[in-house]
Amino acid sequence: MLEARRAIAPYLQRTPLHRYPLLDQLVGAEVYVKHENHQPIGAFKVRGGINLVSRLDDDERRGGVFAASTGNHGQSVAYAARQFGVPATIYVPVEPNPVKVASIRGLGARVVEHGIDFDEARERCAADAHEHGARYIHHGDEPLLVAGVATETLEILEDQPRVDAIIVPLGGGSGAAGACVVAKQIRPTTEVIAVQSEAAPAAYRSWRDHALLEGEMQTFAEGLATRTACALTQQILWKHLDDFVLVTDAELGVCTLRMIELTRNLVEPAGAAPLAAALRLRERFKGKSIALVCSGGNISPAQLAKLLASDTSYL
Repeated sequence: MLEARRAIAPYLQRTPLHRYPLLDQLVGAEVYVKHENHQPIGAFKVRGGINLVSRLDDDERRGGVFAASTGNHGQSVAYAARQFGVPATIYVPVEPNPVKVASIRGLGARVVEHGIDFDEARERCAADAHEHGARYIHHGDEPLLVAGVATETLEILEDQPRVDAIIVPLGGGSGAAGACVVAKQIRPTTEVIAVQSEAAPAAYRSWRDHALLEGEMQTFAEGLATRTACALTQQILWKHLDDFVLVTDAELGVCTLRMIELTRNLVEPAGAAPLAAALRLRERFKGKSIALVCSGGNISPAQLAKLLASDTSYL
């Protein structure tokens, strides 16, 4: 992780860890928010993108990189590729988050829309990368991605060494796996808890059963929208993850609005998932200190308008 931190330091600033009294009151705990939504692409994954792309050899850089994404992994790869002069092609599902896709294009990457969901885009991307001789960057099964995003947990534990738990949203699992690796080395008593939508529970089921499983994918939170589990991240989670919580999409919607209101930050639904989990676990963490990883802030105007117009009442 220290090598990863050295690799990303020239390109990314440390993100803040802030405390909000109204969040404390809501959860009944001492709550810190790790603001990965303050990253230049508005999401934590850029840490992994910089760490990986910075280490490509000359042949890999000339051949370019391919990645599939619902948005934030694609932004990460596009941002890193731009920094190092590497051609990038990003595959996204049809009708993706327009904010994220506009950012990917703005960073200079070629965008290909394919498939009804992330996994269809991923399968096509991997095949095309092989055909073109490009470096395919998997969203989870990349040790350098995991090491890169793990630096966020290193920063949390440097700023609050005695935090009792870190709650991390999980799509492919790089963030949760990275948190496990760091926390269990630095402070083994700190719990690492993953959270995923019950409308896309493949990773949860895989963790529970210690087997790589597929599942349905119906969540509106594209940062959590995967229907297959990743082998590398699951192997880390099986060994080190303390708990895994499923929340409803309704809870994600409410908590997105709550996070925006109480932190005065733009927060996407995946970034609000840790708050939803913390509210599920109120009794467990009453009076304790917890860190919520706000993984991203790339909510589209249409998504935000829909949430604000909904009749879902605040918790």
